[in-house]
Amino acid sequence: MKAAAAAWLRTAAHPGDLVHFDFARPDGAEIGSVLDIRFKERGLRVHLDQAVTPVWDEDGLEPVLGVSVPVDRDTLIDRWYIHRIRLDSVGTSRQVRIGTEAFMRPTEWFELGECEMTGRGLTTPAVERLVQRRSTRPVSRRSTGQARKPPAPQARVELLLRKLAEAQKLGSVLVVTQISGEIAAVTGLDEQGQAQSRAAVAGAQVWLKQQAAVREQLFASLRKAVEARDVEAVRTLSVTANATASHARTGEETAIAATAEALLTADAQERHEEIMAAEQDAERARRAAARVRALLSALRRPPVGLRSQRRAWIRSSVQKLLLAAEQADSVLSAREREHVESWKTRTGLDGAPGQPGHPAASGRQVHDVACPACGAAPGVRCETPRGYHPSRAARLRRSR
Repeated sequence: MKAAAAAWLRTAAHPGDLVHFDFARPDGAEIGSVLDIRFKERGLRVHLDQAVTPVWDEDGLEPVLGVSVPVDRDTLIDRWYIHRIRLDSVGTSRQVRIGTEAFMRPTEWFELGECEMTGRGLTTPAVERLVQRRSTRPVSRRSTGQARKPPAPQARVELLLRKLAEAQKLGSVLVVTQISGEIAAVTGLDEQGQAQSRAAVAGAQVWLKQQAAVREQLFASLRKAVEARDVEAVRTLSVTANATASHARTGEETAIAATAEALLTADAQERHEEIMAAEQDAERARRAAARVRALLSALRRPPVGLRSQRRAWIRSSVQKLLLAAEQADSVLSAREREHVESWKTRTGLDGAPGQPGHPAASGRQVHDVACPACGAAPGVRCETPRGYHPSRAARLRRSR
């Protein structure tokens, strides 16, 4: 992240900025939970886990959240959007992606090259579109010198009732609680307006109780999933809890959420270790396949020397070949595996004396020199049918 951020900020867009990185430890958090990136009067505070609660109105440092850091709906509604960060594996490297999350919209992800720092902070193409839509409003025809009259009590209640209905539709507990309090505080209503207000507040209280029951059931299901170590269920329920019930948690809810996060972190680490182990196994298989090919090439050209020495060298090489072939597994081609099996059979390493496949039991011929018919090396069982003499120069004998 440091390397990617430094390279990004030192591009043509910010060539003169002096970048400073700091592994901040607010409230004694572990090193690596928070990374501060400062340049000029601006900066970013990157939260990689939930150890530190983001502070949204802090001057100079804009929060950027990791994918596992929760954010509630009210924050998204109030701020329009927030930024997230993730690291994607691309080959042997890790690349940084920046995401923009807005209320009721999926997170859009961008490469660092598509983002920039502006007067309002970190900006992505999604932010530009969002700001443009919000900024396009009809021009008021009201004269600039004309003072706006405060709304009448009945008009204010009607406006609050519409906001209350919208907040209930969006499932925002905080907004419903706030607006129902404002409705109850409105004075100057006639009898009908008072009855309407009381009904709306009572309905909001019933709705809040229902949401509390849903929240209780949500955390009960999350606790059961954690106890059963059902990672997929924990992941799904955690996303819902972080999106809809991340505020005003009780001590028990906080403990359940922390246990769920620990389980997901351990699962992610286990998956990472499995991937690394698989990559290491694949690399070992590739190296073993390279040894197999080198040994097959060497066996086609055995060293010059005494027949007994050649036999010992060939047998030792084939033993190494079989071991490497076993480690290479499926990396070898079908033809290479056929060659390995052929050498295994020709040297008798596929059976014991007196058993089928051993030279002493096969009756096949063994040459003092390379066989001109099948190409068998000196001292290796020949595949030529018994009694066939392709060259008088070849000294043949029966194996005993």
